[in-house]
Amino acid sequence: MARVFVTGSADGLGKMAAELLIEQGHQVVLHARSAARADETRKKVVGAEDVVVGDLSSIPETKSVADQVNKLGRFDAVIHNAGIGYRESKLEKTADGLPQLFAVNTLGPYLLTALITMPKRLVYLSSGMHYGAGSHLDDMLWERRRWNGSQAYAETKFQDVLLAFAVARLFPGVNSNSLEPGWVPTKMGGAGAPDDIDKAHRTQVWLATSEEPAATISGRYFFHQKLRDPDPATTDVERQDLLLDLCHRVSGTALPKS
Repeated sequence: MARVFVTGSADGLGKMAAELLIEQGHQVVLHARSAARADETRKKVVGAEDVVVGDLSSIPETKSVADQVNKLGRFDAVIHNAGIGYRESKLEKTADGLPQLFAVNTLGPYLLTALITMPKRLVYLSSGMHYGAGSHLDDMLWERRRWNGSQAYAETKFQDVLLAFAVARLFPGVNSNSLEPGWVPTKMGGAGAPDDIDKAHRTQVWLATSEEPAATISGRYFFHQKLRDPDPATTDVERQDLLLDLCHRVSGTALPKS
């Protein structure tokens, strides 16, 4: 039995992953962005150990989420599932002055990785949209370009793979991987999404808990429990370090020493 923390588990793929983990007999801590959603989540996801609360678009609240998790004790795995989608028609800035997409999809996982006591396994959700989205690492905060919500989302998903691979490189004792769940009919994906919803949450659960040799490797990218080649640029150490440096600079928090 593993102990797993799943971000963004009030609905969608995060909720589905949490339910499958509980069904398999694992201990699961959920996450919701507000107290009201946490109350709803407790009722919807029966059998969870606890729910932590915090809005990942806020640096102080994200730090609070990490603090709440650490107070619950050590975890075997963290599934970084929380994310917002590609339909942001205008640039929304957070209270910290960052693009909301970057804050939730990229900086949130970075901060939680830096601040939660390091588990044995880390799983980062990306997207097939990450391919070809790594050419603007000099402007990850959209300070010099005209806003494009779809491109901004794709870039954060590229950054999630960079983060997963950077952590795999820097922490050889941790299995850190990324995956794409497919374009599935969730609230984010939309009703017309063509991929199989029943397969969309299984890879992250498998990577978090399975003892199969295929699930216990690190620094790889998956689709439906099979290896898939990511955008080759995600393996570039210089690009990984550019992302880590930016996240450190805007949050004031560095990754721990391995």
